[in-house]
Amino acid sequence: MNEMYDMSIVTHNWGVMSVLGVILINILMLLGIKNRAKYTRAISLFTPIVGTAIGMVLFTGVVMMASKHLDFTIENIVMILFTIILIYLEVKRSKGLSRVDKKDENSFVEYRKKAMNIFFTEIVVVLSISSWMWM
Repeated sequence: MNEMYDMSIVTHNWGVMSVLGVILINILMLLGIKNRAKYTRAISLFTPIVGTAIGMVLFTGVVMMASKHLDFTIENIVMILFTIILIYLEVKRSKGLSRVDKKDENSFVEYRKKAMNIFFTEIVVVLSISSWMWM
């Protein structure tokens, strides 16, 4: 049981790092692609990777909780809340892109500003819970 728990911690840490990597790739795509149609195409192909990274963190967290006999500690509850916040921010960002007017360039510029704020908020959320857990 300890081996499963230790492996889950390592996998969980890699999952958190992959979430940070996915956020950084999203930021680079947002900064690099100036056209709304190209950005929408790229993000539609990349969104499943975002979901997979978040799912990896969730799955390994569930495995760790199962190996601890479903012991709800304050750390587990806070991680669950932070994951819900992260998923909410991703949904909010995705919905914002669907509301961008295809003919108005200013609406995409406004979306980019809002999306950058959401990405930086996601980075703060991930780093804050990670720094708390790694200390």
